[in-house]
Amino acid sequence: MPDAPALAEPARPVLPLWAAVAASVASGLVLTTAFPALAWWPMVFVAVPLALVSLVGRRAWSALLVGFAFGAAFFFVNQVFTARYLGPVPWIALSMLESVLTAFFAIPIALAYRWVPRVLPGAWGRLLVLPALVAGLWTLREEVVGTFPYGGYPWGRLGVTQSNGPFADVASWVGMSGLSFLIVLVCAAGVEYVRLGRWRDARAAVPAAVAAVLLILAPQFATTDAGSIRVGAVQGNGPAGYFDERGPNDVLRAQLEATRPIIDEDMDVLLWPEGGIDSDPTQNDGTAAILDQLAARIGAPLLVSAVTQRGEEYFNSSLLWEDSADNPVDTYDKRHPVPFGEYVPDRWLYRNFAPDLIDLIQREYTPGTSSPMFDVDGVGVGLAICFDVIYDDVIWEGAQDGAEVYMFQTNNADFRGTDENLQQLAFARMRAIETGRSVVNLSTVGTSQVIAPDGTTIDGLPADEAGTMLTDVPLRTGLTPAVVAGAGIKALLAWGSAIALVVLGVITGLSRRGRARLGADAGDFAESGGSATERA
Repeated sequence: MPDAPALAEPARPVLPLWAAVAASVASGLVLTTAFPALAWWPMVFVAVPLALVSLVGRRAWSALLVGFAFGAAFFFVNQVFTARYLGPVPWIALSMLESVLTAFFAIPIALAYRWVPRVLPGAWGRLLVLPALVAGLWTLREEVVGTFPYGGYPWGRLGVTQSNGPFADVASWVGMSGLSFLIVLVCAAGVEYVRLGRWRDARAAVPAAVAAVLLILAPQFATTDAGSIRVGAVQGNGPAGYFDERGPNDVLRAQLEATRPIIDEDMDVLLWPEGGIDSDPTQNDGTAAILDQLAARIGAPLLVSAVTQRGEEYFNSSLLWEDSADNPVDTYDKRHPVPFGEYVPDRWLYRNFAPDLIDLIQREYTPGTSSPMFDVDGVGVGLAICFDVIYDDVIWEGAQDGAEVYMFQTNNADFRGTDENLQQLAFARMRAIETGRSVVNLSTVGTSQVIAPDGTTIDGLPADEAGTMLTDVPLRTGLTPAVVAGAGIKALLAWGSAIALVVLGVITGLSRRGRARLGADAGDFAESGGSATERA
């Protein structure tokens, strides 16, 4: 009787559990150094292999533990800025949530390391299919964490670590998720090359080498020069923090005072940061009059920001304000208000655990639905307010709607003295490279910069100082592949990998059942044959 089709034995753990947990903790801590403020981008190529080796051969429960160790080590350090003013509760809650999600998505990666060698036991299955699947599953984790729960929190993406590195240009072709995929692909292929130990076979190094070449040699996708726009940007350094002591319109006064040095300069637009106006100019006639006078004085449109109210709803809004116009002439409302910062989802539930903290957030900001793009005297200006910058949909939609330059407004006053503003600035730099467009990233308190389409810095202001920038900012037209196809690339890599893992699981399960049935049939045959012999 024919033997059952053999499956290779699953990979054994490279490390005992205690060592895998220790390596995962080390991996998470090393990964934090790849992000600002240190921004040691090469460290990602140390952290990721450590994390992957820790998962090789692991079963579900041990993978969950190892994944949690990695997530906790990373997020509790990377997100420590969230404890700056509100204390440890938000920091612990956010870091624990991200760690649990990371732990859960370590299981699919561990399953990939068990199932691929069983279904595709050859060297090329190990060197090609397995690294691609592992990289896709890592991308899946970034995608889910970036959308769930309550809109997600896509902060610690691997692609952002390359904002000051040589591989950032790849993001213009495949987006930040695609860049994350390629980083993990290089690392996973390298891990398998080492595990196979075929040092004398040059062909075994081809998958890792090809992925590395893609990262190194891919140039930035070229967008088309469309002239420039002269931007006056003002960092007022006013009392814009949640707990800053201030009187009515103190932030507005700080912005006006900081604007004085450039008030008589020629410019095409005057940009103020998020929260640069601490009263609603759509409701407050006095504030509106001040903006009217300012627009008339400088002879250019204002792009300002304030909390606005419409009916019973509040919005964090960008406002386009022009001289002698029915103002505001255009409004963009922040697409992604910060959960537990700008609104409280399921307030009835969370108030039971931290009533004092929850009650600090009185307003419930409503997510915006308008286009993140203003037409400023014929120039398309893409918009993002603070954490909007970390979400792909806002940035890509702005470019698709005609943005030739981006102006990001942010308020980092609640995170003074931390590296939050530098991490957010890294996102802004990656957005410039990804879209091939200049970015004016303006904060109430810094760090503010004008970033060229290639990611280099044109102008800047230090943190915690009032100042102005008057900059001729390059304009660009044309869409990068990341903008055109980024959503599809992200879905293909993430969800395609999830489907592939399910298929592998089905094949593995069917093969086991087939072998079990054949084994049972062989036993029955032997038993019946033996009985007949005895009767004879």
